[in-house]
Amino acid sequence: MLHSAKKYARGDVHTNTVEGYFSIFKRGMKGIYHHCGEKHLHRYLAEFDFRYNVRGVTDGERAALAVKGAEGKRLMYRQPD
Repeated sequence: MLHSAKKYARGDVHTNTVEGYFSIFKRGMKGIYHHCGEKHLHRYLAEFDFRYNVRGVTDGERAALAVKGAEGKRLMYRQPD
C-alpha cells in the first residue's frame, strides 16, 4: 500500500489509519513529553495505543478502562532485588 503505487486502501485497512495514529502520537510527544528515550519507547507506545483505541469514549469511560487495566498490576520503575 504505497502512495507512489496509487494504493491507499485494502479492505478496511487504509493509510488514514496509520496517519491518524501517528498524529495522536506526534501531538502527544510534542505537547506532553517532548522527549522519548529508546529505553522507554514501549511504554510511550502502549499509552498512545490505549489513547487511540479508546478515542471514541467519554472521559469517564476512558478513566474507568484505565483503572480496570491497572487492576492487579504493580508499577515499579526498578526491578525488585
